Order: sequence, then C-alpha cells, then structure tokens
Amino acid sequence: MNELSDTIMEIKTADIASRLTERENIDPTEALRWFMSTKTYELLQNPETYLCFEGVEYIWDMLNAELCGDWEGWLEA
Repeated sequence: MNELSDTIMEIKTADIASRLTERENIDPTEALRWFMSTKTYELLQNPETYLCFEGVEYIWDMLNAELCGDWEGWLEA
C-alpha cells in the first residue's frame, strides 16, 4: 500500500479502537490490541479483500458480528 492508504488504514483502526474503548470502558491500548487480534482486522489489513475501501460503520458492524459470534452476519457484512 502507499502512504495515503496507510494513513487511511491508521485512521480507520484508531476510530474502531476508540469505539471499543468507549463501549467496553477499557484502556485505548487494550482496545487496539483487542481489535488487532480479530479476524476483521486481519481482513482489513489484506488489500485483496477490499475491506480497506469500506467505511468505518461497515467495518464496525462486521467487528460487532464477529465479537458476538454471529459468523453468518459477519460473512454478510
């Protein structure tokens, strides 16, 4: 990826971590670690999935489906 893509990914990752921090009432570093351990984050980092082109709301919905164990919803997201 190029520098602009990397910056956009960092912004999306920070946004998701911020949402987790707020919702789960956890430290921002812990929220970032938590997000980075998910399948959603793994797919977000893979340019072949094109998930990096989706909006933060889409990624957030996908993450929530994964965290709830709703794999059918996760796959549909």
